[in-house]
Amino acid sequence: MILTQPRDPRLITIRRGGSLTDTDHHLLAIWAAVCAEHVLDLFEEARPEDHRPRHAIEQCRAWARGDIPMRQARRAAYDANAAARDLRGAPRYAAYASAQAAVVAHVAAHELGAAAYAIKAAQAAAPNEEQRQAGLQECQWQRSMLPTEIRELVLDDQRLRNHACWFVFDC
Repeated sequence: MILTQPRDPRLITIRRGGSLTDTDHHLLAIWAAVCAEHVLDLFEEARPEDHRPRHAIEQCRAWARGDIPMRQARRAAYDANAAARDLRGAPRYAAYASAQAAVVAHVAAHELGAAAYAIKAAQAAAPNEEQRQAGLQECQWQRSMLPTEIRELVLDDQRLRNHACWFVFDC
């Protein structure tokens, strides 16, 4: 379970009683989409005709731009999860990363889910003896993509919820 209780008020929007601004919420979604898209090819190689995970990433970005309502992005997340259902390993994790990115529109704290599943996909795609290094490289790459405005929030969130995310943020 990637979401932990109690929820961090820094990842709850102001209108719901937290301190997260809409601008930062959108930045979290965009960063989650970047993380998911970085490993999307692992899914698309396995299922080139299935566009649901790619669509979820597109819907995440569309929501962040204000082009679609949250419920439309959330629906795309359900579809990306369904695309993962009968898969294993890297393709499954890549589809889950896409779903987690799309659902950031609904719950900002899913940003770590997108990143964690992307790291798991990178690890699963590597040979056994290279999996740890692949995960470290993916984690470091993700951190290099963090916008300055949300960098400290995400790094602190990774530290606080690393245990709920398979310790993939030890990089």
